[in-house]
Amino acid sequence: MKFDRPWPLFGGRVLALAVSANRVFVKRTIASLLALSLPGCGGGVLDPRGPVGASEKLILIDSMTIMLAIVVPVILATVAFAWWFRASNSRATYRPNWDFSGSLELIIWAIPALVITFLGGIAWFGSQALDPYRPLVSKLKPIEVEAVSLDWKWLFIYPDEGIATVNQLVLPAGTPVHFKITSASVWNTFFVPQLGSMIYSMAGMTTQLNLQADTPGTFLGLSGQFSGDKFSDMHFDVRAVDGEAFHHWVAQAKESGAALDRGAYARLAQTEDTSPVMTYKGVDPTLFGAIVAGTAPESAGAPQITNAPP
Repeated sequence: MKFDRPWPLFGGRVLALAVSANRVFVKRTIASLLALSLPGCGGGVLDPRGPVGASEKLILIDSMTIMLAIVVPVILATVAFAWWFRASNSRATYRPNWDFSGSLELIIWAIPALVITFLGGIAWFGSQALDPYRPLVSKLKPIEVEAVSLDWKWLFIYPDEGIATVNQLVLPAGTPVHFKITSASVWNTFFVPQLGSMIYSMAGMTTQLNLQADTPGTFLGLSGQFSGDKFSDMHFDVRAVDGEAFHHWVAQAKESGAALDRGAYARLAQTEDTSPVMTYKGVDPTLFGAIVAGTAPESAGAPQITNAPP
């Protein structure tokens, strides 16, 4: 699934042709800059593996293409004017009394106004189409995942499957995933660059996110919010597998590890450190709600939450 381009809603033939002509140039420029600035790094926002990430990349490239439509001519015009009106050029006309041209003013103000209008259209319609709370269009039922940020690790609960993992997220490729995200400690951000849409995890409340991995693979997940000494180690693997492999993994998870009850969660939450990958074969169905309400055992750095139900 891919979202429609937002800019044709505003554009005409001239802008469409300009965007089309510059697209290959922009892609190669971005790829070259990324290769030069991030040697050894891969799997970022410019290498999407899902519909949300692909649409965000499209908006980024279209925005840069539209801006280049004014930036490149201005740079070329600056060089051309400097060269033409150089002191040694006797053909350049010197006009010391010139001060105004209505036609020139119209061009000077109209072009930036059009660029801002098109960029505003991309931002508006793009933000609407990529609303993290909006479900992805699919014939398949979404997988439900409850994500909890701890000090300094991630807990993922699969309420329908009755299992949980720490620092590992396994998803079926081609199937939408609906996340409910909270924090048992301080603010963090849930971000899988190749799938798109970074969103906050906050104590005492729940944010939502809808993502999908189109193809099998392993992707980096991380927190982009500074939250303490070891936040840089607060990353996890996102494994997208085919449907059969996902069901096989769920069956194996239900037969191994311990159960995630309040006691096991307390030990996990109060360990102020990163944790290895772990799997829990059973989950207290009320645990996530208790974490949001502030009635679950607190993590080591948890703030005081006063919104617990009566």
